[in-house]
Amino acid sequence: MPNPLEKKHIVLGVTGSIACYKSVDLASKLTQNGALVDVLMTPGAVKFVSPLTFRSITHRPVIADIFSPESELGINHVAVAERASVVIVAPATANTIAKLAHGLADDPITTTILATQAPVIVAPAMDAHMYENAATQENVAALQSRGYVFVGPATGRLASGLIGLGRMLETPDLLGCIKMVLSRGGDLSGRKIVVSAGGTQEPIDPVRALTNHSTGKMGYAVAEAARDRGAEVSLVTTPTALEDPFG
Repeated sequence: MPNPLEKKHIVLGVTGSIACYKSVDLASKLTQNGALVDVLMTPGAVKFVSPLTFRSITHRPVIADIFSPESELGINHVAVAERASVVIVAPATANTIAKLAHGLADDPITTTILATQAPVIVAPAMDAHMYENAATQENVAALQSRGYVFVGPATGRLASGLIGLGRMLETPDLLGCIKMVLSRGGDLSGRKIVVSAGGTQEPIDPVRALTNHSTGKMGYAVAEAARDRGAEVSLVTTPTALEDPFG
């Protein structure tokens, strides 16, 4: 099965959020899948995770300063923007979302996104009240109207200790979103596919039923493969122990 991430240039923007630790796992999984990952970091992100961590995982330079020495080697934001297959900002703070919505360019992430023609994915991570604030919602709506893809946030326990909407999605969902965006224009684009998965039960009488031990793994894999080739997939499944595929 073709790997949609193989040899793709993925630009991963990391901003100053406690969710930065998830970005390390995302960078690792992307690299393991054959992607070429260019990591861009804001000054706030560097306070949570060292650039050396990402450099060690991706085996590629990390840009944490728009005036870094790497710029002399042609590894500047313009070069990164031009070769990008997709840009994902994960985590994306309220501050960075506001900068993107208003066209500001004062760090490696915002300058690169202004210069790129690649699709941009944004994975918000912030306190629930910050995300629900009218200003943030207006910024999100403005970016969505320009074609930005927002994924999440999820509801759960936040860094403040409160329960609410604001958690960055986990790596499997972020990978699924990246694959879905990269699959636009795939050989199954425009097709609608229904996949049935999981064990079934057919009643014989009020007490007995015919059933099977299907885990649903094959159906889920088929659904993901069709999604990764551009299809619009509807997955019909019985209860399973599997995580729902993204999309």
